[in-house]
Amino acid sequence: MKLIGLTGGIGSGKSTVAELLAERGWNVVDADQIARDIVEPGQPALAELAESFGSDILQADGSLNRGLLAQRAFGDAASTARLNEITHPRIAAETESRFAQARKRGETFTVYDMPLLVDKGLHRDMDYTVVVDVAVEERVRRLVEFRGLDEEDARRRIAAQISDEERLAAADFVIDNNAAREDLVPQVERLVAALDPKI
Repeated sequence: MKLIGLTGGIGSGKSTVAELLAERGWNVVDADQIARDIVEPGQPALAELAESFGSDILQADGSLNRGLLAQRAFGDAASTARLNEITHPRIAAETESRFAQARKRGETFTVYDMPLLVDKGLHRDMDYTVVVDVAVEERVRRLVEFRGLDEEDARRRIAAQISDEERLAAADFVIDNNAAREDLVPQVERLVAALDPKI
């Protein structure tokens, strides 16, 4: 099985590219979804988070109040380290489990949709790295317009990630998403054709 690391800065439209690849039959493992799954009600990580950050981070239905957790977990370095200590090993284990399941099913390609792929050096474990590239100003516009962030917050989040230059330096393939969704389709098709000559 070939592992395809798919990444891009916040607001780059990486998830749209993942959807297009899934439509073409490629298995997708979504890192953000795994991070949500491990803190679902009944999961051990959720109980540990409540113990470390206060039981009031749990809502009436037992689910996580993400906003309140974020306030407390990102308030200082020690709290952030504690959050990572609880969640990161579980995210890593669940990711490996999904890769193993994909191998067992005989998947030819598995796309690892991971925002911090290059930031964390995980691209080195991939067979290929695909970077979705979008100019910073366009990403700011999309984050404000489609995700409801204010401009200052959007710029702060972009600045917190590695630079586009560092990300692009790790790429085997670059998908330009500065234009409309329709312009992504031929690029995704070229990527699939390059990696899967049987198609």
